[in-house]
Parts: sequence; C-alpha cells; structure tokens
Amino acid sequence: MRQYIGLSLFSCLAYSLVAPLISIAMADMSSTMAVFLSNSVMFVTVGLVLVYRGLSVRPYFRHPRTPHLIAMGVLLTIGLLTYYRALALGPVSIVVPIYGLFIVISSLVGLVVFDETVTARKLAAIGLSVVAIVLMSV
Repeated sequence: MRQYIGLSLFSCLAYSLVAPLISIAMADMSSTMAVFLSNSVMFVTVGLVLVYRGLSVRPYFRHPRTPHLIAMGVLLTIGLLTYYRALALGPVSIVVPIYGLFIVISSLVGLVVFDETVTARKLAAIGLSVVAIVLMSV
C-alpha cells in the first residue's frame, strides 16, 4: 500500500471522532472557546514535533509560498469557526455531511486548477459523493 493511502486512512479515522467530541464538549462551552482550546492543543503539539525534528520556522517567514499558507490559515480559521458553530446548533449527522462537501469542491479545484486527469470514474465518484451528502443531509 502506498504510504499516502495509509496516512489518509489513519487521518480519516482520527478525524471521524472530532465532530462527536466537539458536539459533546460544546454542551456547556461556546463554539469559539472549543475552537480555541482544540486548536491550542494542535498548535502546541505541532510545535513540539518541529522541535523534535530540529526544524526552524524562521526561514519560512520569507518563503515565496508563505502568503499561500497565510491565506489558507485565514480560510481554515473561518471554516473551523463556522463548522464548530454549526455543530453547536445542529445535529452531527446533518452538519458533518454538508461540511464534507469540501471534499467535492477540493476535488473539483484539483481537476480544474491543477489540471489533474479527468476521468469518467473520478466524475462519477464526485457525483455520487454529492448524492450521498444530499441524502445524509435531508
């Protein structure tokens, strides 16, 4: 098995528990506080991994791709704040599939912007993903 497939499956399994845990945590906590606390854990953990691997952040402050990461950080912040708020207001079984449309949109961006190979199989998979998400959400 290719390494990226194994990592993808592992990340899927780990991330699958995020929404239920967020939903439980926000029973008596604001969604904004939940975003802050959960991402503080991530920030500290990634910082420790950088230290462990002996990587310095400093050279990347002037890296030509850093503006892309900053833009991504802004979009991620907006996405997480609104996702957590949606989970605070609605059922996990509806919010998560709608949120999951990012997979379809990201796939389409990959096909269009990055000129990835378009196949009938990929288009069918994207179409079936949309159908599945719609069925889960109504």
